[in-house]
Amino acid sequence: MELRRSRQTLWSGLAIFLVGMAPLLYLTPSSTVRWAFVGLWMLAAGVFVAYQLRPFRFRIGADGLDLRVAGIDRLVAWAEIEAVVLDQPLPPGGRKQRAASVLLVPATASTIDRRLTGRSPVDGRPALVLLDLDQVQQPPGEVAAALAHFGGSRFTDARQRAPQRSGALPDLDALSWLSDLTPRVQKALDSGDAAQRQALKTEVDAALARLSEEPAASGRPRMDKVLKAMSDALGAEDIKPG
Repeated sequence: MELRRSRQTLWSGLAIFLVGMAPLLYLTPSSTVRWAFVGLWMLAAGVFVAYQLRPFRFRIGADGLDLRVAGIDRLVAWAEIEAVVLDQPLPPGGRKQRAASVLLVPATASTIDRRLTGRSPVDGRPALVLLDLDQVQQPPGEVAAALAHFGGSRFTDARQRAPQRSGALPDLDALSWLSDLTPRVQKALDSGDAAQRQALKTEVDAALARLSEEPAASGRPRMDKVLKAMSDALGAEDIKPG
């Protein structure tokens, strides 16, 4: 699967630059200062366009991830990848939801020498932020399905996971996370897409594993049975009658 860069940010940015040009032309005195401002404004627009049109490549395949992002310009074989995570934590306090991002956790033998500025939401290991998915045309579900298909057990879909402290699901966000997860599970079951079901089952099983390590707290609803039922349903869909 090859991801295509979205041009929405480019067109939106150009529109802002064009609108911003009007005050410079009509509300400033006709002088050298005006044209200096116009020149700086056009230079900024040129830098913005060049950045948006910079070379880009992101292919997901059986051999690994063929990349030209995040300072990498080569095929990164699956053997060099310990984990790849699709991350989109729940925003705190009703803030705007951020775009999902793809994180890569290098394997011990990896030759990736980029600075690891991210953290895996699964286990907190340092990770390389490869891409925010608002930069590409493909929806996050398609990207997740491709990563699950080719990456197998290396891939975890951690979208909408509540922010964690020491691997625990926060009390206040647990029910919100579950209410978001439920329609996603139903959609995966209805889709008939084995890769999509497997990706979501991986996420549910990871949540189950974390819950099993937490002591029961008074006043906190336990979701073990609900998540176990979801996991069983997602797994059962892959069983074909003989």
